[in-house]
Amino acid sequence: MIFVSLSIPASWIWIYCEAMYPPRIGLFGIGLDAYWPQFPGLKDQLERQLQAVCERLTRPGIEVFNLGLVDTPAKALEAGHRLRREDVDLVMLYVTTYALSSTVLPVVQRARVPVIILNLAPAPAIDYPSFNRLNDRTAMTGEWLAFCSACPVPEIANVFKRAGISFHQVTGVLGDDPQCWNEIDAWIEATRVMAALFHNRLGLMGHYYGGMLDIYSDVTQLCATFGGHAEIIEVDELSQLRREITDLQIRKRLAEFQENFEIQPDCDPAELERAARTSLALDRLVDRHDLSSLAYFYSGTGNQENEDTITSIILGNSLLTARGIPVAGEYEIKNACAMKILDCFGAGGTFTEYYAMDFAADVILMGHDGPGHIAFSEGKT
Repeated sequence: MIFVSLSIPASWIWIYCEAMYPPRIGLFGIGLDAYWPQFPGLKDQLERQLQAVCERLTRPGIEVFNLGLVDTPAKALEAGHRLRREDVDLVMLYVTTYALSSTVLPVVQRARVPVIILNLAPAPAIDYPSFNRLNDRTAMTGEWLAFCSACPVPEIANVFKRAGISFHQVTGVLGDDPQCWNEIDAWIEATRVMAALFHNRLGLMGHYYGGMLDIYSDVTQLCATFGGHAEIIEVDELSQLRREITDLQIRKRLAEFQENFEIQPDCDPAELERAARTSLALDRLVDRHDLSSLAYFYSGTGNQENEDTITSIILGNSLLTARGIPVAGEYEIKNACAMKILDCFGAGGTFTEYYAMDFAADVILMGHDGPGHIAFSEGKT
């Protein structure tokens, strides 16, 4: 189970994926090449609208590839190949005017990624008085076509459905339409999460907590669903890394503990030193295996060194979680993945469980003696 916070400092958010493999969005508009010689200015107008969409989609940490207007089957085929080459995570199809579905299908078939149909009108309504004053049938038809974004959407949906292509449609206005653009923004954030999970390296250290049948996970299904990699790690390795930690490093980590935790007067200094040594070893373990999340549990029964390691792990794991490397105890793989997802959304989650019910205050007491997300706590933990 995870507890979610939506108001935490942004400094801890994990940015490895964006730095190494930034999410990529492919954008293209559609049209019909037969229109351009008939209606002067129409293509230029639609290209300006497409550029406006591109600018709205562009933001830090996201790469947008604008393929321009696709208006023939030949261009559609080339656009599909380019999207494959650019390794995009999501395709945004901006419907500018009527276009043949044969200019759309090859693009998304080749890309093989989720598709969002942007059914965005250039304005809330046609300016009918101005339209009627044009007094030129060609000019009126060209202006009409500029507002015909909804026209091919059923045709495209029909073809996608029959071709087995999953898609989602966003309908609204190109300009001032917060509800519409909030929905588009949500898809972009979902793409950010999807890309992060595909590159997520999940460390699995130890074994399941015996008897907790609900937490047992199929790691193959995890990788098949989200991508990523599961790295099996021995507790012995963490114990070995603890031996290499120096007294000077421990003193520095103890100072960091004082900055991040409220140390109670009855806390044994020897216990803090044990936790500091393990925390430093954990940092090395994460760096060595390039981990971006971790699930663990171990008893260390019969091995004093491993027991010493595993019983001093909580403060170090809490610091890792605050850095955007979420750690879940009890070998709770699903929890670690859920925490990673929330990290990527800029929200954050912590490993927790239900405790008691307070009916008088109408609250549920929650918590855990394992690692917590100290970055979104009110005050020091």
